[in-house]
Amino acid sequence: MATVSRGQWSGRMGFIFAAAGSAIGLGNIWRFPYSAGENGGGAFVLIYLFFVAAIGIPVVLSELAIGRTTQRNPVGAFKALVPGSLWPWVGGLGVLTGFGILAFYAVIAGWTLSYLWGALTGVYGGVLTADESLSLFNELITDPTKAIFLSGLFLLLTILVVRGGVSKGIERVTKILMPLLLIILVILAIRSVTLPGGMDGLVYLFKPDFSKITVTVVMSALGQALFSLSLGMGAMITYGSYFPDGENLPNAGITVAIFDTAIAILAGLIIFPALFSVGVEPGAGPGLVFVVLPSIFGSLPAGNLFAIAFYALLAIAALTSTISLLEVVVSYFVDEKGWSRNKSAWVLGIFCFFLAIPSALANGASPFFSDFMGTGVDFLSLNNNLWGNYSLSLGAIALCIFVGYKWGISNALASLEASGHKLPAPALFGFLVRYVCPVAVGAVLIYVIVTGNYF
Repeated sequence: MATVSRGQWSGRMGFIFAAAGSAIGLGNIWRFPYSAGENGGGAFVLIYLFFVAAIGIPVVLSELAIGRTTQRNPVGAFKALVPGSLWPWVGGLGVLTGFGILAFYAVIAGWTLSYLWGALTGVYGGVLTADESLSLFNELITDPTKAIFLSGLFLLLTILVVRGGVSKGIERVTKILMPLLLIILVILAIRSVTLPGGMDGLVYLFKPDFSKITVTVVMSALGQALFSLSLGMGAMITYGSYFPDGENLPNAGITVAIFDTAIAILAGLIIFPALFSVGVEPGAGPGLVFVVLPSIFGSLPAGNLFAIAFYALLAIAALTSTISLLEVVVSYFVDEKGWSRNKSAWVLGIFCFFLAIPSALANGASPFFSDFMGTGVDFLSLNNNLWGNYSLSLGAIALCIFVGYKWGISNALASLEASGHKLPAPALFGFLVRYVCPVAVGAVLIYVIVTGNYF
């Protein structure tokens, strides 16, 4: 089934850096801290960790098993396993989901470049009031030229990496960016927790207050676990298809999930001590990293250096994720349509840029896209809801049903253990994939539909 032109990771560490880069993104460094802040800190973190172990890891391993066995993209994988059935549509949903997410994710990723430039030019060196910080953010998102340019620039960076191939493009770049990201995270975390009052932030992050646990908190933690690990869109199927024979796939898959979770916790170690050191409310919501943090950098010792490192970190995390989002679609056109990788990367990347323009204009730059068709929802949020909530959830449920009941747990285990490396607690893996994971993801989907509370 495999073709020489598809490429392969050079080894286990190449895969881990690339797959961790896929999972580690704005969901860890932007979304996790504000979700924890809005949902009671330590109690949310504890539930989140449970869901990563019970739901995230089994689904990651299921996707990797499919990819390793078939050595194909998500559509081709289902075609190979169940030819002549409707299951390849599940793979098609994954490809569409990845492309749909990329079209709005690139817009937010572009904001990180603007803030990194602002930090480099000293915009955050002085003390900004909350109103001044909000004004800077609004100026960015309501400027159509700037918003579109930044989205295009980020997609250009993504195209240049993906067109280089698996080992010479994605792996080469992620082997540089992921260690750099980790170094920046650790340095910032150490600096943040040593700030005056920083220990209060640690208490908030790690001391659970079980009185704050509600259905909303539980669903938010589960939604965060699913979103953060890039599940349900075929990214891990695609990355697993490049996994070299003889390497330990169960260990690599679990390592990616642990790596992803550790990054989210480290982001919390950076943000909450910094907030508490200047007396800022931790439940600041989605504006936390683009509105609240810029207003406190000037109050911190060496605040501008802190700002530069933080927004460099955010941009790196976003880039490693956009690379995987584009790679899912590129692999489909390379495998199924016979396109060259270079052609696929450029054509799809440019097409995605045009799809991203409405989302770039959706935050005040265009009245039509800011209130799309009179729905009261902006176009970017609408796409986040469609692809990041509904589509991801449906894809994850379908995957669990496929592995648990159609393909079979025994086949999945055989794929994971093909190199002779055993998966710990295989019976537990089967139980979780068949019974726990689909029910849990289905609960998230029903919760979103019924309440309208999106993640």
